[in-house]
Amino acid sequence: MKRGIVALTTLTLVAGCTAGPSERDRDRDRPAAVPMRLVAFDSCAEALTDLRTALKDSIGPWGLGGAVLARDTRGGGARTATSQAAGPEEHSTTNNHESDADEPDLVKTDGGRIVTLTGGVLRVVDTARRTTIGRLELGRAGTDDDWTSGKLLLRGDRVLVLTNVFGNRTLPAPGVTRPAIGPVAVGRTNIALVELTGTPRLVSRYQIDGELVDARKVGGTARVVVRSQPRIDFPRPGTDASDEERIAANRAAIDRAPVEDWLPRYEWTDGGVRRTGQLPCDRLSRPAGHTGDSLLNLLSFDLGTGALGDGDPVGVVAAGQTVYGTARSLYLADQSGGRAALLRRETTATRAETEIHRFDLTAPGRPRYVGSGTVPGRLLNQYALSEWQEHLRAATTTDGPGAGRERQTDSSSAVYVLRTDGPELRRVGAVTGLGRGEQIYAVRFLGGTGHVVTFRQTDPLYTLDLREPAQPKVTGELKITGYSGHLQPVGEKRLLGVGQEADQEGRRQGLLVSLFDVGDPTKPTRLDRYHRPGSYSPAEHEPHALLFWPASGLVVLPVSGPKERSQEALVLRTDGSTLSEVGRIRHPGDHRGAIVRSLIVGDTLWTLSEAGLQASDPTTVRTRTWLAAI
Repeated sequence: MKRGIVALTTLTLVAGCTAGPSERDRDRDRPAAVPMRLVAFDSCAEALTDLRTALKDSIGPWGLGGAVLARDTRGGGARTATSQAAGPEEHSTTNNHESDADEPDLVKTDGGRIVTLTGGVLRVVDTARRTTIGRLELGRAGTDDDWTSGKLLLRGDRVLVLTNVFGNRTLPAPGVTRPAIGPVAVGRTNIALVELTGTPRLVSRYQIDGELVDARKVGGTARVVVRSQPRIDFPRPGTDASDEERIAANRAAIDRAPVEDWLPRYEWTDGGVRRTGQLPCDRLSRPAGHTGDSLLNLLSFDLGTGALGDGDPVGVVAAGQTVYGTARSLYLADQSGGRAALLRRETTATRAETEIHRFDLTAPGRPRYVGSGTVPGRLLNQYALSEWQEHLRAATTTDGPGAGRERQTDSSSAVYVLRTDGPELRRVGAVTGLGRGEQIYAVRFLGGTGHVVTFRQTDPLYTLDLREPAQPKVTGELKITGYSGHLQPVGEKRLLGVGQEADQEGRRQGLLVSLFDVGDPTKPTRLDRYHRPGSYSPAEHEPHALLFWPASGLVVLPVSGPKERSQEALVLRTDGSTLSEVGRIRHPGDHRGAIVRSLIVGDTLWTLSEAGLQASDPTTVRTRTWLAAI
């Protein structure tokens, strides 16, 4: 360890400087020689030296363009959407991965009211009277205040609104006016706290450089993760410049950049007073082997105070794509090698490896860093992670050597079990060799059992026994055509799969909803299936779009395809043994009528589109009320 860098065992920092496997599988699964952990910088000078060196080593001829991977597009969660009491009525909740860690979404309800965000407009609906009781326009598309892609977290009478504003709309440095950055388009994350009592009104606001990755609400605290890039003005050499000349010019620009160009700037307004700040150097930590091209920023907001404050930020030098949260832990996962290396135009493709950092959320205020670890391969999404009985399970796919089809045909998948050991997430067990030549398409961990879907031509649904962390094992396998892109618990020993049917060659044949019996871990079976040729459901990649209501076995998911005029809501019902179609719900209008979410409040099924909110009878799907978004 370099002199002057100390192991970061906690992030309670104070503000400082403001700127059965084969031999090949055993080799893949061998633990890293040096334990992965985060270390903190103890000065801005040290941080600048480290960041410059790392970025110069990893920079390509085209600057930072494409260096950061797109965030997890399968986001959302899918533990059973359990019913909750809200006075005399029951209502569904967001389809979260973990029931005790709420995830941001387009719609939230507490049973008495529904809060939606579409087209940059926040609306509040009284569920008993089925009428709109509040409206707040936050910002339209194409403006400097674009909230059209925003999502919500609700706590009591306050709602937190989160959104990205893309492009070169960066914040000014505290007290300094800086020129716009170079060719990389870096946006900002906008956060607003809205009071819902009476007429909805904006009471506090926060902005920070960078792209929103994800957020979780545990209790009354929202944890928000933002990814930022350095604001370095890279040169624009002539078209006849060689790659070597471009890289040299980029490295020279890095040598000129001050440490402030790496540290995200933020501003907040509480009580009409605007303040600015920048991530302090002593709030920044790094893993070994980073590239210096991205920072993950962890923000904490107490939603009970009525003011956002400065977000109490901490930073990690990483480019994480996946956030997984429970009531006690927040995990950030960062894929290195593989596609990330190819995007930096490295000549030799490297095997992907995923770094995982764990933070403790059990104490109020800033999250406490616990430890880090690595697993071979890449995560599909947050469902590939699961915390259970002091262990973390991680399901990954590792591509083979080479490129293109050769790389894919030699791929395989695995599930690793890790345990916190000091500052390390140490691998204690693994099941490897799943689905050779295939990729993971869906994962679901349920207590001591795991379910993994891999696919290339057919769909093996694997069942794993994970009760003994050091000795996980495959207990059962079901091979069927098609695949499930999401697995949803729908009752005791039942899973619902949403994906695509396929022929024997793997060619997709349209929407497939499967009902699985996983009660016998040695013999998972499919009890029933629903197939709609030529159609597709976004719930395959966005589990927030799926509603399961245990009280009646209702399953609702949006469906689009050549036969649908616009994206409609397909309403199914399961009795635990069969799947049957109840009906379909459509909204008026063209593309604005595309249904994206559904929820249950009492005896009413509500569906949401950009055109409005519709109340329907869940047993007949007949319309009760239509509330146009005007």
